[in-house]
Amino acid sequence: MQEVIKIRGGRRLRGEVTISGSKNATVALIPAAVLASGPVTIVGVPNIDDVDSLARILALLNVDVNTDRNGHLIIDPTNMKNTDLDDDIVTKLRASYYFMGALLGKYGYVRIKMPGGCYLGPRPIDLHIKGFEALGAEVEYDRGCYTIRADKLVGDKIFLDISSVGATINIMMAAVYAEGRTTIENAAKEPEIIDVATLLNKMGARIKGAGTNIITIDGVHHLEGCFHEIIPDRIEAGTFLILAAAMADDVRILNVIPKHIEALTSKLDEIGVTMDIGIDSIHVSTPEKLKAVDVTTKPYPGFATDLQQPLTALLTQCEGISRVEDTIYKERFKHCPELQRMGADIEVGNGMCEIKGPAKLYGDKVTATDLRCGASLVLAGLIADGVTEIHDIYHIDRGYDAIDEKLKALGADIWRDQTE
Repeated sequence: MQEVIKIRGGRRLRGEVTISGSKNATVALIPAAVLASGPVTIVGVPNIDDVDSLARILALLNVDVNTDRNGHLIIDPTNMKNTDLDDDIVTKLRASYYFMGALLGKYGYVRIKMPGGCYLGPRPIDLHIKGFEALGAEVEYDRGCYTIRADKLVGDKIFLDISSVGATINIMMAAVYAEGRTTIENAAKEPEIIDVATLLNKMGARIKGAGTNIITIDGVHHLEGCFHEIIPDRIEAGTFLILAAAMADDVRILNVIPKHIEALTSKLDEIGVTMDIGIDSIHVSTPEKLKAVDVTTKPYPGFATDLQQPLTALLTQCEGISRVEDTIYKERFKHCPELQRMGADIEVGNGMCEIKGPAKLYGDKVTATDLRCGASLVLAGLIADGVTEIHDIYHIDRGYDAIDEKLKALGADIWRDQTE
């Protein structure tokens, strides 16, 4: 037996939905917390499976993890031990690689299994390794594990060939205890990087330039515990904005930083979606007509690759031919065959797809091949005639906090069921 999500399509959405804390920030903030000498309290942690997996990794390191009565996550590394992370739980999520930078920075040694997560095509960690080596570490890969060690970490200039979010954060964490100054050039600019740098600075780190393409880290000798509130999840906000664009009568999305999703809102405006953008909320009402657009994913502040798949489902309802190109993950189109099964008119090429709309969608049995594919299928199910049954929903639960319950509160006919 396996759990599936079922959706009876055609129900219009109405009401308010509050966006949870950022998944992509949370999965870096939790490993970063172990760099402290005392308890770190994190507010706004989303209830997702990736957080549970990270908590299990912390338990392997003898780090205490508790949730207080307000729902805040308290991470206490006071009695932490630097154990080899060769447990299978490490392979459950990509973000386990942040323990490379955190443990290398704190102890000068880490042994860890190859991280896992959604398969979106090649996702090498050579930039992370390059950064660690520049700081003075030696890296070995043997029997599925990385061993990274350094007698002493010394700051250096590190140029990233690609502005990788993961590499930027991992090098930043490794460098906080390094001697002297580390400079990361061509750093990624995503809001989640700013959030991690903010946490580390609250702990006592000296990081400047987060959010720009040059970040400097002056090494320190001690980091203390602190209190930190996570930024809202811009990808969840974008997902609900796309859902509302397709099916809203009157939906208000709360706990949003509109600046973080400007690339999406400008594209939705081009499509013809009716939006009223406030300071920390976005109101969506029924659009008159949806028009086809072309979209190309780019590093932040460009159009997010994580929103490409949900947007593709919306584009099946837009009049004309839309073209979507993903320059970040060229293989991120596994949602397209699933949408085709539901009636979408999509042609997939090399790193791109072409969508003809509007298409009549019909409920069917489909599979979430990755996290954002799952979001795409949820939207398709809301649009489609009949019942859509989504399998492998563990992908969805890895990154969306109670997406089915939030949609149910908006009026969607959605539920979980068991199937063979």
